Amino acid sequence: MAASAPPAVDERLPLVRLLPLAAQHVLAMIAAPVSTVFLIATGLRLPADRTAALLSATLLLCGAGALLQSFGVLRTGARLPFVMLPGGAAAALFLRTAQEHGAATASGSVLLAAALLLAVLPLYGRIVRFFPPLVMGATVLVIGVNMIDVAAPMAAGGTGLAVVTIAATALGFLLLRGVWRQLSVLLGTAVGTLAAVLTGAPFHHVPGGGVLALPRLFPYGAPHFDLLAALPLMVFALASLAEATGQTLLNSEAVGRTPDPARDVPRTARADAVTSLGAGLLGGTVMVTSAENIGIVQLTGVRSRFVTAGAGGLLVLCGLCAPVTRLLAALPTPVVGGASLVIYAVIAAMGIGLLRRTDLAGRGATTVVALTLLAGLLPVLAPEWYRPLPGWARTLFGSGVPAAALTAVVLSALFARWGPDRCPAQDPPRVSPSS
Repeated sequence: MAASAPPAVDERLPLVRLLPLAAQHVLAMIAAPVSTVFLIATGLRLPADRTAALLSATLLLCGAGALLQSFGVLRTGARLPFVMLPGGAAAALFLRTAQEHGAATASGSVLLAAALLLAVLPLYGRIVRFFPPLVMGATVLVIGVNMIDVAAPMAAGGTGLAVVTIAATALGFLLLRGVWRQLSVLLGTAVGTLAAVLTGAPFHHVPGGGVLALPRLFPYGAPHFDLLAALPLMVFALASLAEATGQTLLNSEAVGRTPDPARDVPRTARADAVTSLGAGLLGGTVMVTSAENIGIVQLTGVRSRFVTAGAGGLLVLCGLCAPVTRLLAALPTPVVGGASLVIYAVIAAMGIGLLRRTDLAGRGATTVVALTLLAGLLPVLAPEWYRPLPGWARTLFGSGVPAAALTAVVLSALFARWGPDRCPAQDPPRVSPSS
């Protein structure tokens, strides 16, 4: 009697078919780590060679995370076709922590956030209920606005190039279909780069002529641990459990596997935490599993986790290949800034999409959203409000994302228990605030 075929998620593909499919996943997600690295490098005023080194480390971490999620080792990794990215909101929090307390403290904060995530996973069921779509939607919207505020100076250095990049990306979203549409940000970046060449805009000079790029351990010096300074990233780590829940459920459905959140979500989050520990050691920010590739799985019908494992292998090779990271690090900042603005505007739109899943007709839900937006946007619109506050309060409330997350969680819980009408606690969100 012939053996039954393995589940689609465990299908092993021939190399000649696996490689182009893996490359497709890489192309769909590569713009996010590149823009994140430029955001951090520009904010910290890193020289081009250190930007290339950080980009190398980030690509290595993305690849290692994809391999871990795809294969799953010791209950770490969900054995689903996932890729991994640096968290978009986490990048803004990392940068703000670095600017206010030093880059070494920011690295220490990443390590503390990853350790906290590992520690709370046994309590997953109790924690994730504090992050329903109402909380995540308002928080994700604030994240998008805060990220736009951080990325805008990158585009302002060359407004024309940034506009060309944004326009080309928008045309891609408008005119392309299927997998090509998911490459719109990458194609927009290519068009912006071509415009930079034609107009003679300056590219970054990246010194060095070697072929192998090795990540640098503790690039900002030994990590410094400050619990108060780390609080924003630690809150983000807890909120990422809701994100991991949505991603895991959505991916399980995409590959035809019966969702089992109690088993799979802690494995997904554990891989996020382990990869984030590596990021803290190599100068990066918190890493999160991404939904970028789930659309490709649905479009192509190829559900094998070995495809994303192949994508992880390609990302590792890209991270180790010095000419590739030097080429990416040489891109003009306004081009990357334009691409970043599109990515973070999409994040804000995702937050609006999450809020649409919540009934905002009730006074409780409306109040939660209104006060969350107030707490999250005031640091951007009126930062002078927070200057008279003591240092600890300025750290906690003077950064929009953690202030919004804490406000949303606390108010949602209070109104759900004692409010005039109950804030809806629906299924966990399926949209990533990290893309």
